[in-house]
Amino acid sequence: MTPSPSTDKSMLPVYLQVAPLTLVLFCFFVVPVALVVIVSFMKYQMLVGIVAQFTLKNYIDLIWNPTTWALYLSTIKFTIIVLAITFVLGFWIAYFLVFHVRNLITAIGLFLLCTIPFWTSNIIRMISWRPVLGREGLINSGLEHAGIITKPLDWLLFSDFAVVVAYVHLFTLFMIVPIFNSMARIDKSLLEAAVDAGATRWGVVWNVVLPLCKTGIALGSLFVVTLVMGDFFVVAVMSGGLSGSATSGIFNDLQFLNYPRAAANAVILLVIVMLIATAIFRLVDVRKELVR
Repeated sequence: MTPSPSTDKSMLPVYLQVAPLTLVLFCFFVVPVALVVIVSFMKYQMLVGIVAQFTLKNYIDLIWNPTTWALYLSTIKFTIIVLAITFVLGFWIAYFLVFHVRNLITAIGLFLLCTIPFWTSNIIRMISWRPVLGREGLINSGLEHAGIITKPLDWLLFSDFAVVVAYVHLFTLFMIVPIFNSMARIDKSLLEAAVDAGATRWGVVWNVVLPLCKTGIALGSLFVVTLVMGDFFVVAVMSGGLSGSATSGIFNDLQFLNYPRAAANAVILLVIVMLIATAIFRLVDVRKELVR
């Protein structure tokens, strides 16, 4: 059965509404990603640059290079640690704002208070930890004056610990916001019913609150994973060059103008992030939960 002309005309405004966004996505997402993929299969020649010749050498060199595996393992390590810490902080902060702050205006005010650090640059917020964690920083000075330590702690700054602290500071809000939105949609009468049925406070959190806010947890986890795995500056600055990440390898290749190898590394990182995102969405059907 062929659609009538009136049906085609009624669908025309819909296509016109979608066209601008489609054009933007095509120009600024599809085309750049396609170019990166194409360049990743090209050959690099010293003093010449990119040679338009198909090759798999870039991927083979990366896969069989122990440094690549070390960088990706370091990235995954930071991602898992930061994801666990931000989840714990984000969940309980959102839980406090939604279920323990009775006044809605007060809850919104406290929620907005969490966004104040975002009024400044990420670089400024990250570097602000250096005078706190340094050998002569606030923490070492306070511990020395209290007599707890006799010499400064060297592992506070320019270490994996400093990297994790900076990541948690920068990205915890990205976990709080989606969890807060999911918890705010929970009917509080469900919690009262669970308590009346004999559930403990921990039982209510585990059996009621946690399952009903899994959409926010999934979205927050996706935000944190993509931000950590795609970051370079935090690892470079807060570790003092002692730690690395997958993006560090991309940056080093760009420094030597080896764009095909950098593109291949970027494609591998993109595939890993997409696999993680797919696993998250396999566990939680975000689209189904959002329409509830």
